[in-house]
Amino acid sequence: MASYAKLLLLGSGELGKEFTISAKRLGCHVVACDAYDDAPAMQVADERDVFSMLDADALRAAILRHQPDYIVPEVEAIRTEILQEMEAEGFTVVPSARAAYMTMNRDRIRDLAAVELGLRTARYRYADTWEEMQAGAAYTGFPCVVKPVMSSSGKGQSTVQDAAGLQAAWDYAVANMRGDRRKVIVEEFIAFDYEITLLTVRTRDGVLFCPPIGHRQERGDYQESWQPTPMTDAFLADAQKMATAVVDNLGGYGIFGIEFFATRDEVIFSELSPRPHDTGMVTLMSQNLTEFDLHIRAILGLPITDIRLNGPTASAVVLADREADAFRIAGVDDALALGRSGQDVDVRLFGKPATRKNRRMAVALAAGDTVDEARKTATAAAQCIQLLYE
Repeated sequence: MASYAKLLLLGSGELGKEFTISAKRLGCHVVACDAYDDAPAMQVADERDVFSMLDADALRAAILRHQPDYIVPEVEAIRTEILQEMEAEGFTVVPSARAAYMTMNRDRIRDLAAVELGLRTARYRYADTWEEMQAGAAYTGFPCVVKPVMSSSGKGQSTVQDAAGLQAAWDYAVANMRGDRRKVIVEEFIAFDYEITLLTVRTRDGVLFCPPIGHRQERGDYQESWQPTPMTDAFLADAQKMATAVVDNLGGYGIFGIEFFATRDEVIFSELSPRPHDTGMVTLMSQNLTEFDLHIRAILGLPITDIRLNGPTASAVVLADREADAFRIAGVDDALALGRSGQDVDVRLFGKPATRKNRRMAVALAAGDTVDEARKTATAAAQCIQLLYE
């Protein structure tokens, strides 16, 4: 059967699953790839391919075997040099091979933002060794934040209050690194008033923005998010200006999830992902076009005429508390029943075949008359959902 376009999706988690659904609605043929079988996106894709994307030979072979119109990374842990080679050979990487390369590691994107583009970021130092980490903390002062340069969903990130906590932070970062780079970033702790994700869509017709998304993290990982979030016009303009500078530098077309800190006095660039963002799952209910709809439209060059906020909306995640292969999910009916009180409630089960401690397994979504109301309902709905281990 003819398709609008053939996509090779590199990474098949919950974000990839929702993206696949959006792509399928536009007639695309999706090949979902991941290091394990039956990953969430594979359950809704046309084809699947199981291999490690850190295996350069396997990645190149998959691209040549499937001959996609678009190569769409969904994870950071990819041999990005292969993407650069494939792009040079005529394949299209989303948003670009350079964007994938620059954002795979925090040091490259931080240097681009802070040094090349002159954006305001937290003060930082890199460390390949324990001694360099001690020196980095001496430069930033305490408290400081320690992160692996390559990780995802906050893995390996911790806040260090004093020198006594440095060793544990180093060990935790090293144990949770992805890929093969034993390197961390030590950065000053920003006492922000709030933090946002600014979903930024780079299209052939220019750069578009979704309304800012507020979010709360624990262990560096998203727990809940909401739209709208209060932000002054001046701060929003500053964030949009910085976002535009970065995405125009990286090039290509698609959605970028860009995180900012907002203090009393300024907006500070934090991090960037050149793909749909986990905090953006709130857009599954909050917007007329989800972040996944926007991503595929930008990729294909289709019109995006309007991005509208439906009203105050929130999301809250459901986490596993242990490692298990045998489990079942209960409480979905109780979660959805909360909608009878006048709120809209929805639940998305990711379909992951196994659990591990703090792994995201589902998300609850809720709308309300106010953001506070939506957050309370989303949190209550998430608490209804139980993982029962067998």
